Amino acid sequence: MLSDNDKQWIAEQLERVETRLPNEFHKWASPVELRVRSHPAAFRAMDVEMESIAERVKKLEEPR
Repeated sequence: MLSDNDKQWIAEQLERVETRLPNEFHKWASPVELRVRSHPAAFRAMDVEMESIAERVKKLEEPR
């Protein structure tokens, strides 16, 4: 059987975990979210650049 001191210690540890876990997750998730949001912008920029290159190559390949 658990003593009152044991129960109190367990309650304190649970409270500590319940507080720290969301904080640690938020610290981890914030940079991940920023990276995820930045990828579409980078892909759009690469698409624009690829279109520009494709147009330049097409002009070079046109018969004169």
